[in-house]
Amino acid sequence: MASKRVRLAQRRKSAGFTQERLAERLGVERSTIVRWETAETEPQPWVRPKLATALKVTAEELQAMLDDVTITQAKPSERMSYVLEHPSSVDLVAVAFLHERIRQLDEQYDKAPSTALLGPAGQVHGQVKFLRENVTNPRVRRALFEVEAESATIMGQLVWDVSQRRNHEASITYLDEAIAAARQARDACTEAYAVLRKSFVALYGDKDPHKGVALAAEAAKVAAPVSPSLTGLGLLHVAEGHAMSGEVRACEEALKKAEAQLHRVSTQDLAAEYYTINEFNRLSGSCYLFLGLPERAEPILRSTARALAPKKKSQAIALGNLTLSLVRQGKLDEAETTMHRTIDAVELTRGGGGLNLAFAAGRELRPWRQEPWVQDVNDRLLALMAAI
Repeated sequence: MASKRVRLAQRRKSAGFTQERLAERLGVERSTIVRWETAETEPQPWVRPKLATALKVTAEELQAMLDDVTITQAKPSERMSYVLEHPSSVDLVAVAFLHERIRQLDEQYDKAPSTALLGPAGQVHGQVKFLRENVTNPRVRRALFEVEAESATIMGQLVWDVSQRRNHEASITYLDEAIAAARQARDACTEAYAVLRKSFVALYGDKDPHKGVALAAEAAKVAAPVSPSLTGLGLLHVAEGHAMSGEVRACEEALKKAEAQLHRVSTQDLAAEYYTINEFNRLSGSCYLFLGLPERAEPILRSTARALAPKKKSQAIALGNLTLSLVRQGKLDEAETTMHRTIDAVELTRGGGGLNLAFAAGRELRPWRQEPWVQDVNDRLLALMAAI
């Protein structure tokens, strides 16, 4: 699966530039232009005015082109086309094709805006449900339930992201669907991950730490027999829920239990990619922020933000929390730099978690709102809000 900024490429051609000539005009490498047009990266702030001038567009028009990312999908095989017309004939080959498309979308999650992924994910999810409702072979039905559990989980994530974490009901509906499908497939890993996603809605959406702790603990319990990674991730969110409630001892006990799971992770753990030392550190830093200990959170979040550079949505969250820790310690010069890095990361992905933290940090800068640098930050936040 690939992504493209079709409108940006078309505008370049309309303006009379090849990729090489535009690169020369801007003083960058041709590969940089290629990465912009394939939505791998976005132009840095310093080059955007020059790019807008070269393409003869306004800053707002340029941003619209950058936001317009098209996810291209592999063409379905003839067998897949036939199956969609004759759903009772679905076989494991067609299921494998659908499973691969879900895997590709999942790989794009940390790289592409959720708005660009929602349409393709919804299409695949609809196809999976349609085929599962019409299948006659029990073995194929179970395989479709496995894919449906994954596609519904991704839909739950994307719907919540696109709503800027406001549409809790739709997200929960998809996640409950994922849990039911995972149970039909006897897939404890996917069930645990969907329950964990429900805990995110409770913690960050409903702001209900007690409900969030209960759901995260349930996810850890479901995952315990099959996945140390998901068990540890569930325990991390148990710790975060306790931190939100100011329960220091319970938080640190959960952190210790979560850390112990790191040593049990192996390459056989299907969820190992979700639970790394970086994820542990990111959430540990978040816990110390909630507990009112920004000085303990800062070094953890600083190293984590560097390590998460390839995962822009996760990095945006780490940078947002790092900004908060610096503001709360009165380290305003560093907070300024980090705040701009947070906004840069959010502009690339429009991730709901990073976006919310960027605005939270902006609110905490109100005592210094007369400072020119804070006004610059607020201008960028307003532009970000307008582009949503």
